[in-house]
Amino acid sequence: MQTHRNPVNVAVVYHSGYGHTAKQAQAVAEGAAQVTGATVQLIRIEEGTEPSWKDLEQADAIIFGAPTYMGGPSAQFKAFQDATSKNVFAAGSKWKDKVAAGFTNGASRSGDKLATLIQLALFAAQHGMHWVNLGLPPANNSSTGSESELNRHGFWLGAAAQSNADQDADIVPPEADLATARHLGRRVTTLAQQLVLGRNAIDQTASE
Repeated sequence: MQTHRNPVNVAVVYHSGYGHTAKQAQAVAEGAAQVTGATVQLIRIEEGTEPSWKDLEQADAIIFGAPTYMGGPSAQFKAFQDATSKNVFAAGSKWKDKVAAGFTNGASRSGDKLATLIQLALFAAQHGMHWVNLGLPPANNSSTGSESELNRHGFWLGAAAQSNADQDADIVPPEADLATARHLGRRVTTLAQQLVLGRNAIDQTASE
């Protein structure tokens, strides 16, 4: 169901090593695009290149995504984080007060994916951003639970997906994890719109 009609710009910036996190990122973008008035841009981090800093500066919300490798974000995504110290942070906190959220994918059910989400949240905090949690209760935690439920892994801080190491991205992550990613995209975009609307109302009142 589409909600809200206030224009809002959302950027989904991510790295994907084998295509699984890219599939999750696409789902996040699909969820964000379901909110009427949203403009959504997928920005893939490629090794040896930098993203469009201007596009990220113009976004109202930035959703970060990285695979979890060895208990943390991929080296390629970490390189992007480090690059923001010069291109964003040192230039005067260009992302301050933007909305932020995060997602990650790994082969193991847990795989220390929480460590990656914590790193993403700290990264957003360093830039003075407003972190949005997943906003879903943990699922699949009872005898009547199901692997098809949203947030089947029981994460709070962001969206987590699990992709078997021996399956390609055309098979995994499973639909439950992609639906969880879409939920995150919708949630972040809706909250970003509310924040933009509130700021516009305050500015209008101040000018009267």
